[in-house]
Amino acid sequence: MSQEIELKLALDADAPAVLEAHPALLDCRRERLTLGNRYYDTPEGELESARVALRIRQNGTQRLQTLKTAAASQGGLSSRGEWEWSLDDRECNAAGLDVAGLRELDLPALAGIDLDRLAPVFSTDFTRDLWHYHDPATKAEIEIALDRGTIAVDDRRLTIQELELELKSGQPAALWQLTHALGSGETPLAARPANHSKASRAAALRRGWAAPAPLPDPTLDDVIDAVDAWQDSGEPRWREAAVERLAAIRGVRRVDRYATSDAASAALDAIAEALAAGRIPWQASAWLALYRSAE
Repeated sequence: MSQEIELKLALDADAPAVLEAHPALLDCRRERLTLGNRYYDTPEGELESARVALRIRQNGTQRLQTLKTAAASQGGLSSRGEWEWSLDDRECNAAGLDVAGLRELDLPALAGIDLDRLAPVFSTDFTRDLWHYHDPATKAEIEIALDRGTIAVDDRRLTIQELELELKSGQPAALWQLTHALGSGETPLAARPANHSKASRAAALRRGWAAPAPLPDPTLDDVIDAVDAWQDSGEPRWREAAVERLAAIRGVRRVDRYATSDAASAALDAIAEALAAGRIPWQASAWLALYRSAE
């Protein structure tokens, strides 16, 4: 098992062009992959309920099976368990899965699930542009992945346009520092933290977006969750939930941890202004200021 530590950012329409021309990435080694993925679950959605994602990925002639457990996510930064193995020399069932390999893992999250009932439930197809970034200050190694494509559930679609910064070595703070570099300068990257994975977005597309729950003490991650759902569903109630949750933070916590700097106060105002105007808050620097103030 490996532990995957990454920061996920949703991007606006013009962000990929900005990213490709960004000075911080001009000297990085770069490659492009075309990835096709099928995700599996039981008819009752037992893996989804256990917050487990299981997929087969086609990368050229290579087929990989990957299982990921639930991620603890904060401001787009997540950490989760990940198991991956090649299917080239493994026996697969009719659905294309190596079920024996899943049983070998003996994970509590899979206990009680009839693995023979697993079948494809949705797919993701996207182009991945990779930059291999070395931070000269912290010596951290970060893989930068720009994903562009679609999530498909039957005839329904969601757009994939996101950036994942995966820590290969070093401290997680290096991910925030790189985000600051990308979101600064003459042409800052228009981005925002995103907590919802491709799998969780597909699950919402399959089942619909439940009504926002009232929260007595919302956090910034609750705001991000609402913005994620609003952008995907287009439902005004999710924008309203984001506005209400941010208003609660501004009203109650401005005198607490988010009042530690003028930058944090201005960041709250900028995000609130965008939401009130019906715009996605793409200000990466504002989100970064808030999470730094809460550390």
